[in-house]
Amino acid sequence: MYRRPGLVCRDHLLTVPLDHSAPTGAQIQVFAREVVSSQREHDDLPWLLYLQGGPGNKANRPVPTSPWLRRALTEYRVLLLDQRGTGRSTPATRQTLAGMSPVEQAGYLGHFRADSIVRDAELLRRHLLGEDGRWTVLGQSFGGFCATTYLSLAPEALDGVVLTGGLPPLHADAEQVYRALYPRVLAKNKLYFRRYPGDEELADRVVRHLRRNKVVLPDGARLSAERFLSLGIDFGAAARFDGLHYLLEEAFLGEELSETFVQAVVAATSFATRPLYAVLHEATYCQGGASRWAADRVRAEFAEFDAEAGQVRFTGEMIYPWMFEQDPALVPLRAAADLLAERADWPHLYDPDRLARNEVPVVAALYHEDMYVDRDFSLETAEAIRGTRTWVTNEYEHDGLAANGAVLDRLLSLLHGHA
Repeated sequence: MYRRPGLVCRDHLLTVPLDHSAPTGAQIQVFAREVVSSQREHDDLPWLLYLQGGPGNKANRPVPTSPWLRRALTEYRVLLLDQRGTGRSTPATRQTLAGMSPVEQAGYLGHFRADSIVRDAELLRRHLLGEDGRWTVLGQSFGGFCATTYLSLAPEALDGVVLTGGLPPLHADAEQVYRALYPRVLAKNKLYFRRYPGDEELADRVVRHLRRNKVVLPDGARLSAERFLSLGIDFGAAARFDGLHYLLEEAFLGEELSETFVQAVVAATSFATRPLYAVLHEATYCQGGASRWAADRVRAEFAEFDAEAGQVRFTGEMIYPWMFEQDPALVPLRAAADLLAERADWPHLYDPDRLARNEVPVVAALYHEDMYVDRDFSLETAEAIRGTRTWVTNEYEHDGLAANGAVLDRLLSLLHGHA
């Protein structure tokens, strides 16, 4: 246990099966941090399990200034879960997977989707609350996908579910998801270049420079035009939308790219700290079928992203095969990623029949201009989960939960029936 101003934190580490269908087989560890207000440390509070966005992101580290956490701690004891493979939960990286063959890596990583995360959470719940204990789940983005899986697998464990930008498509496959995503990314490009009209020419200059010159990074990799253009992944986050502009301001020193710019691009586009995001991103949409690098295939349908189209357009939340050739953190996982992209027997993550009979209170924030999670798919899912109450808004972007405690306050009011 340790204390921070206003917070009391306790660490929990639990050994769980790698494959929950083989409980006596290989084991991994799952880490979670319990956080409670120092003023309510000894109170008998309900529990709130927080599931982070991703896949492949560790849970937020608690700081007293976090707006959503401050609001949550007024009535809950919060558990911040490092989803398996992230943070302190037996990390899955090129380092930890180095001793495995590609086939072994793919088999291992196939156990790191939402269904396994939920089963880990269930073991944690029983460990902390007892067999009959129940808690509320707060799922942000991919964490909301996991919470929807939770409603499908173990609704009896839940007092309520709060979703922020995290209602997944129940039936759409990866190809359909990316076919809907590309137009949203184009819309964000247009918004960006309207805000900063001079940046289109500047971005084009960077692209032309990278195509004509070999820019070698400190790790020996080459900075490519496509890697630079993948910076659009942040266009859906209000807190980072303008960051690209300030980065481009310092792109050139004379005719050369500045070291400041190059280092910042590398830091923003490397998957070294979250390789699972790249490896499993398309698999999060798979239920019985293969993704086969859906984002890469669907891109051909959108001429605006063609390198020869005569205009610069940044890509968004897409994972491409070239990333496993250019990012040193992903290169050792390329063969395993190919195997996972061809896997066609993924288990189903959602139970539509059970969701249609749902009795757990569910509230969800949907964002009109959400680049990452399709609003129309989300609305369809909200209709499919019995009793779901939605708040559809254009006041916030996808990262609204982190940016403002008012988002959680509004959703908890809905959950408690006050709005």
